[in-house]
Amino acid sequence: MTTTKTYIMEWQQALQLEINYLKKFGGSRYSVTNGRLLSNDGPYSYYFDTAISLRIPVGSSIKLEWGTMITSGKVLSSEGRGIILALEQSFGDLIPDAYLMHDPWELLEQLIERLDEIKKSKQKRLRVKRLMNPPMKANHPVEKITSNVHELVLRSKYNPVTFVWGPPGTGKTYTLARTAANKYFQQKKVLILSHSNQAVDVVMRELTDFIKKKKRFREGDVLRYGGNPGETLAAHQEITTNLLIEQQDPHLAHDRERLVEERRALKQDLADSFSKRDSDHLLELETQIAKLLEKVRKKEVQLVKDAFIVGTTLAKAASDSAVYEVEYDVVILDEASMAYVPQAAFAAALGKRVIICGDFKQLPPIAASRDPLAAKWLKEDVFHHAGVVESLNEGKLHPQFFLLKEQRRMHPEISAFTNRYIYHSLVGDHESVFKSRNKIVSLAPFQDQAAVLVDTSFTGLHCMSDKATNSRFNLWQLLLSFQLIHEAYLGGAKSIGYVTPYRAQANLMELLLEEIYEKERSQADIIAATVHRFQGSERDVMIFDTVDSAPQDRAGMLMTGKDSERLINVAITRTKGKFLHVSNRHFIEKHIYRGKTLRQLVDHQVWHNQTVTTKEIGSWIRNQLPKLRWMHARKLAAVFRDLNSAKSSILISLPKGAKLTEEWNQQLRNRGKGITLTVISEQRWSSSDVWREKSFPFPFVMVDKKVLWLGFPLEGAREVQPPYVAARLSSSKVCEYLLRQF
Repeated sequence: MTTTKTYIMEWQQALQLEINYLKKFGGSRYSVTNGRLLSNDGPYSYYFDTAISLRIPVGSSIKLEWGTMITSGKVLSSEGRGIILALEQSFGDLIPDAYLMHDPWELLEQLIERLDEIKKSKQKRLRVKRLMNPPMKANHPVEKITSNVHELVLRSKYNPVTFVWGPPGTGKTYTLARTAANKYFQQKKVLILSHSNQAVDVVMRELTDFIKKKKRFREGDVLRYGGNPGETLAAHQEITTNLLIEQQDPHLAHDRERLVEERRALKQDLADSFSKRDSDHLLELETQIAKLLEKVRKKEVQLVKDAFIVGTTLAKAASDSAVYEVEYDVVILDEASMAYVPQAAFAAALGKRVIICGDFKQLPPIAASRDPLAAKWLKEDVFHHAGVVESLNEGKLHPQFFLLKEQRRMHPEISAFTNRYIYHSLVGDHESVFKSRNKIVSLAPFQDQAAVLVDTSFTGLHCMSDKATNSRFNLWQLLLSFQLIHEAYLGGAKSIGYVTPYRAQANLMELLLEEIYEKERSQADIIAATVHRFQGSERDVMIFDTVDSAPQDRAGMLMTGKDSERLINVAITRTKGKFLHVSNRHFIEKHIYRGKTLRQLVDHQVWHNQTVTTKEIGSWIRNQLPKLRWMHARKLAAVFRDLNSAKSSILISLPKGAKLTEEWNQQLRNRGKGITLTVISEQRWSSSDVWREKSFPFPFVMVDKKVLWLGFPLEGAREVQPPYVAARLSSSKVCEYLLRQF
């Protein structure tokens, strides 16, 4: 048997390998533009605009890449769509566009330090040993169990470690929250941890609701520590450090609010104009805010000390002595399938008892290093390493393993696939779930259907890799998915999720929603994200866009690799009532073999008559948006009207071998004066002003960099079968993105 010290040594080596990899190659890349030099004293301070809000903690180390030049630096401020960086070298007064690379490897260094502390403590080493080699005999009195909550309360009272397997919708949050409340009623100290702020918020909300219902809530006893509590905790601000500090020291809270508001207004000014005085003032504000935050920090430390229940992230717990220097009676680690094994061990070492809760059929932890030791400890969860999954595979439940086995989230037509193919019939549907979801199922699109495969076969060659990140995107499936969101919203759905394996596609959808769907989003909860960001949440309607199609010659590793089952499981199981799966059936049947989960899903939906093809597009697109219109690709009047009204530019993409008809040629030759015509094609076109010798796999027309016609000219479309459909999108953001690809 491996000793605890050997485990710790291997974990530290694995974490160091990950740190080295991140330092060498960087991880997340973000596009930043319009960089202006604020100060050139020592570190060079730059202010950049960002396309999306970057949630990078202040003080984080970053790298900036501009052309062939790379420099290191730190984040001075990051909020909204502006970020201030302190760089080690100057790139001049203006940086038009660059890439920011960030990975929080400092957090891993702090975890290595915590593991050093565990090494020195006999008691903490024993707790880690019990986690990695859970006792083969359970001590709780089985005959006393009356419910799931009661069982978990008893297990965590009599056993040092309990593994809870909570498949989606089986009441995991409900069970954990009531167990934590029960411990609190006995005056026990409880620490609730998870890898994400969202997951912590969900448990803390459920817990606070329950304690208030029992009329046993006391201010200061329950504390949500760290992060910016989002809408999940809107009704329970009194458990946040912000509100508690505001009540204890109104002046401090007021000063902080005033300075932050002043900074926000100044950043808005900087976006419009730029002066030396403004930039100096901004840097001065950052200094004042830093001093104020130090005072806030002292208050927060006292609040953590006094609380009975503390909820925070694993990263915060490992980096903040206010959390890790306290002894807890019970530690609850939620969403444990996404935590590194060393993180789970760190969590277990903090308390006399530990509850490890999650679903090892959902997403595993993410690590970049390819070293075997890093893969062993940072890419597989603690359920596997502690041997509880092995017992299950042998047909028996480990004595310290507790399964929640009735799902109450998904309509049975949706769960039919996951219950059978993912959970091997160990999980069933609660009797209430059919009736409770019928209202959502009855909504458009596809009324009275809970699961639908929107098949994009033979609609063209639209799947490409993003030039900067290599992540895949597919404009055709993006627009179809956007239309599904619109139909669902008008049908009455107020909670809609769009999920995809690829970050480029998720970012594109977010751009599109921000630009042309802002009003609707203020009336409904509509979110677009990668599968990894969706774990732990749920929506009435979910749209799962798999992106992959021709001209790619193979499906992406996200769809076929070792963890593809887990990724697809998460995508499906976020859904309450309507699961809309946007996929290219022909591509999947051609490139993915039958044993893979995505192929099984497509086959299952085909077998159960849940498919809708492009031939039926007219039956479900009922509501045309002014900014997204669908029409027959043989009808040219509308596209020619746009060409005639062009103000500055026309761009046309012609795939390899495509030739324009005389009608198109004449229309382009007769364009207005001063209209620049750019042709992207392998063959030169005599009437063009600019020729780009490159070919996109699909045809499109762009007018004035703000109107995109997808599917025109039809003569350039390959692998397209009737009906020939084209889409007109009015979006400068999507046009700008597409232009960046060449």
